[in-house]
Order: sequence, then C-alpha cells, then structure tokens
Amino acid sequence: MTDSQGRRIAIVTGGASGLGLEFVRQLHDAGWLVANIDFNAEAMADLDGRFGEGYLGFVGDVTDEAFTRETVGRIAVEGHIDLLINNAGQPSFKTPTAYEAADVDKCLKGLRGMILWSVETLKATGERAVKIANVMSTAATRGNANESVYCAAKWGEKGYTKSLQAAYKGTDVKIVGVYPGGIDTDFYRESRDYVSLEKQHSFMRPDELARVILFNLVNDANLTVSDIRIERNS
Repeated sequence: MTDSQGRRIAIVTGGASGLGLEFVRQLHDAGWLVANIDFNAEAMADLDGRFGEGYLGFVGDVTDEAFTRETVGRIAVEGHIDLLINNAGQPSFKTPTAYEAADVDKCLKGLRGMILWSVETLKATGERAVKIANVMSTAATRGNANESVYCAAKWGEKGYTKSLQAAYKGTDVKIVGVYPGGIDTDFYRESRDYVSLEKQHSFMRPDELARVILFNLVNDANLTVSDIRIERNS
C-alpha cells in the first residue's frame, strides 16, 4: 500500500530524539512518508525544516485520546498506513520505596500511548495489511532492582503486545515486540545517580540499533520476525 506519491506510510511516536528520531530519519531516507508524533514542540519545529517533503510532524501527547484519533485520521487521508512504531515512553529509575504516584503515571504513559495508537491505527486500516512494532525494553523480560515501576509498565506493554499477536495470528496484521537493551541517548538525563554519562556512552548507538530493527521489520521476504531482542556486545 502506498500514498499518492507511491510511498509507503509509517507512523513513529516519540520521534523527536534518540531512537525514535533514527526511525524517522532512516525510513524517510528509504522513501517512506513518515508521520512523527512527539510532545516536544521545539524539537519538532527543528525537524520540520530538516525533512521537508515526505515528512509530517504532529505535536501532542500520545496519551491524549482525542489527539490520537484526530491525528491518525489526518494521516490516513494520505493513504493506507503500513507501519506503526510505538516508540514513545518515559522512564523513572528509583529504589523501591522512592517511587511516588507521579512516577507511576510517568512510566505508564508508554503503555497508554501504545494502546491508543494501536487501536486507532487498526481502525484506520480496517485491520488489514499493517505492521505494528511495539518498542519496549529488556526490562520487559526481567526484573531490575532500581526499575520496579518501569519494569511493571514494560511488562504491561509486553502483555498487550502478546495479546495483539494472539488476536491477529494468521492475518496480514503483524505485531512485533522489540526489546532493546541500553541505548546511548539522553533517556537517562534525570537518572544520573543510576546511569552515569560514562555508562550511558557504553550503550548501543541509536543509529545502529534503528538500522538493525528496521532490517527485521521492513523487508520483502514472506516472513515476519515476531520478537526482536537486541543487546550490546559488551
């Protein structure tokens, strides 16, 4: 499926920086029409000037149902949506007794956004010929001492992903769970007592990680990689 210019259409949430921005850049470079969704208005304004043709930027909160419905509707006018990458999310890394309600709400934004964007995209595509990639973390596969609430949210995202896989088994709706390890981005900027800048720089490069993930997501082979877990070599 393509838009009027012959381009495939992708939506990336949380695409103003880090791994999300690499998804946007690499898909755009490959000739896709890319819709980028992020709440950072300043960063998104900069990207509007960088990408130009074949790029749509929407500033808003991925957990806002009305914004989600309206935005997916505007994107669907361009043509059939081929790919949704649910990448948006926020962390909170604390000892078990340091967590507060605000931290819970922050960590759960990724799960809420994942659900809302998946539902509206599935509706817009008529539940056909679409691939949804849910970017989580290796925190969805284990428990980490200073990530109890973050892990809980990621395990919830994994449960949602597995349920979608079961619901659409045998159809042309493909659901992919993506579980990356640590990435060298400013994701940890509010948690320097937990992840120092030096440690962060030992993590995976977002451009390399995005390339590996997209290689598995977007290909012409008659197959689907259902789960992608990627860790750094050292």
